[in-house]
Formats: sequence, structure tokens, C-alpha cells
Amino acid sequence: MAAASPKLSLIALALALVGILGAYSGVISPMAGFQTFVAGALLGGLFCSILALVGLFLCRGGRDPEGRMQALIGLSIALGLLIVVLAAASTGGSAPPINDITTDLENPPAFADAFLVPDYRGRDMRYPAEFVEIVQESYPDLVALQLDEAPMEVFPRAVDAAEALGWEIVAQDGSTGAFYAKHETSIFRFVDDVVVRISPDGSGSRIDVRSKSRDGRGDLGANAKRIRSFLAEMS
Repeated sequence: MAAASPKLSLIALALALVGILGAYSGVISPMAGFQTFVAGALLGGLFCSILALVGLFLCRGGRDPEGRMQALIGLSIALGLLIVVLAAASTGGSAPPINDITTDLENPPAFADAFLVPDYRGRDMRYPAEFVEIVQESYPDLVALQLDEAPMEVFPRAVDAAEALGWEIVAQDGSTGAFYAKHETSIFRFVDDVVVRISPDGSGSRIDVRSKSRDGRGDLGANAKRIRSFLAEMS
């Protein structure tokens, strides 16, 4: 059992790397890559940690020094995998399991029709009503940004700010004061869709933002963080 620990830990590590590299290269979908990574790093890490601890117990008292060393190697690899998963999960803090965040819950910015942005075709882009109360409780700081400049002056500056943050602008609609963008995560290539709406507010402008993940139910707080970054850039 102790001798098997490092071998199985290396298999778990290989599975986690397959998930990361597969998603990054586009060989498998982002969700499939993420699930493969979790299977290797989390489930594999847990199983191999338990196996290594059992091996250490069986080798106690110096009865099998080589087996003890094998178990320690396996435990080190397994714990390393678990630390990576826990560190990644901790970035989301106490983020709720939702994936569509907006600064305007009464009238969320709408995504464009599919003829303008083909990526939206076949997807439900409506704002989930059940998310409203959750966003109010979890993200009370996310509110519209008011600026003194007129919308026609703010619009190009907002587009520049989005591009500075690494967003890809996919469409603009000057008649409604909205533009549409997407942002791809660096590792698993998850794509989040964003709409920025700039509307008149007295003699100035009001900026509302909505950010929505294409995959998964939760987002580990990524969409809220993206909105905050954009509003800070505009401020």
C-alpha cells in the first residue's frame, strides 16, 4: 500500500494536468477540463492522502523504512494537489453559487439579439429572477456609476476601459448606448459575456454593467470582480 501511494499520486497529478492543458489548448471544453482537473487534484488528492497515511501507519516503528519513504513521497504529492485546489477555491471567498451579476437588478442590461452577436444564439440570456435577492445580499456595493459627462462622451471611454482590461468587444449599439464584450479566463478558457449600458442621467450619464458566465452555476466571485474592475477603471 505504501509503495502504491506515490504511483497513484502521480496518476492523479497527471490527470489534473490533462484537464488544465486540454482546456488551455482547446482539445476539450473548458468545463470538461475543469472537471478533469478537479477529479485529479481534489478527488485523487484526497484518496492518495488517505492511502499514504494508511501506508505510514502500517510502516510505523521502523518496520519498513523504504515503504515509509514511499508513503511520504505520495503524501507530499497528494497534499500539494489539495493545496492547489484549496488555494484556487479560496479566491472566491464566500461568493454565492450564481453566475450572472449586474448593477441594475430592476432593469438588468439586456444582451443583444443573436443576429448581432451570434455567440448568444441558442442560449437563454434573460436575467434569472432568483438571482436578484442573492445579489442584493451578497454584492450590495455593486451599483451603477454616475458621471458628469454626456453619454456620447462616456461611450468611447468605456470601450477603451473595457479593452484595457482585456475584454474583447464583440458588438456596439450606439443607438441604445450599449456595447457587448467577452472575457476568456487564462487557464481553462472559460468565457464570460459582458454588456455595458450607458444611459442619460440628468445632464450626465449612468453606467450599468452585467457580467454572465457561459458555463457552470457558480463563478467564485469572478463576475462581481470584473464589474468592480471596470467601474474602478471608469472612475
